[in-house]
Amino acid sequence: MNIYLFLSLVTAVCFGLQFESISHVMIWQADAIANGQWWRIVTGNLTHTNFTHLMMNLLGLWVISYLFHPKTRHFAVLTLLISIWIGISLLFTDMSNYLGLSGTLHGLFAFYALKEALGGRKSSWLLVLGVILKVVSEQLFGAPDSTAEMIHARVAIEAHLSGLLAGITLSVIEYINKRLIPFWKMS
Repeated sequence: MNIYLFLSLVTAVCFGLQFESISHVMIWQADAIANGQWWRIVTGNLTHTNFTHLMMNLLGLWVISYLFHPKTRHFAVLTLLISIWIGISLLFTDMSNYLGLSGTLHGLFAFYALKEALGGRKSSWLLVLGVILKVVSEQLFGAPDSTAEMIHARVAIEAHLSGLLAGITLSVIEYINKRLIPFWKMS
């Protein structure tokens, strides 16, 4: 499967989950997850508050793919892992509901920017620094009111932080893994 087919599939699923008849059983809700509706850990990342929110997030997903040219399987697995990470980590916050892909987008961006930086592309360190500063700023000062107005909800800065941590952690793990394999082969 090529990356554009994967992105089109994710886009179609996200659009499908916008319909109220489906979305109400897919959004991330702490109480519902605690009562055994575990799928919401992932599907909450694919639901959105409105079409503006959906379009902003899907545009971000497509742009990240365009910027970093990931392999489809790697991108799909990473998207799933980061979404699971976020869905579980939000259970340890005081949030009761979460909708949106933005946490996963922060994780994907952080992962690929750090992967490039660790791979020797020095300019990518600016991307890593930029995403870290954005998330730190949100934690200290909150998200812009204009974003909350557009999506008709509070911006889930907890998901942004969780996604950032997931992306950085997974990138470091991948980097260490690639460095250790040649070392172990020498033995």
